[in-house]
Amino acid sequence: MSCDFGCHDRLYRDPDNGKIAGVCAGLADYFSWNVDAVRFTTIVAAILFSVTTVALYIAAAFFLPKKPKDLYDDKTEEQYWRKYRKSPKDTLADTRYRFRKLERKLSRLEAYVTSDRYDLDREISNLER
Repeated sequence: MSCDFGCHDRLYRDPDNGKIAGVCAGLADYFSWNVDAVRFTTIVAAILFSVTTVALYIAAAFFLPKKPKDLYDDKTEEQYWRKYRKSPKDTLADTRYRFRKLERKLSRLEAYVTSDRYDLDREISNLER
């Protein structure tokens, strides 16, 4: 699906994986929660706060857009967005780790290029041609 950044981090209802209207399945998908736990919590809330819970569920079923079937291009993209939604902190930590790793590689490369060894390797390479 061709969309900007915003369509992947949006809350949808997921009727394909849902029991009634897909609201619980959509919430579970969005927050990376267990769908059965969301359903159980919804049922308990419906028993304790019947009118409010039912009204909120109906409103969510009416106002939340249906999850597009082609939201993700492939499984890899879906896993990326799930990880991003699940734990932005972990995603940031992973990004920091990758940048540190790249910075170390760049430092080694810079040290090599500014060393006498680089000049010697270049001269040897020119002689081999």
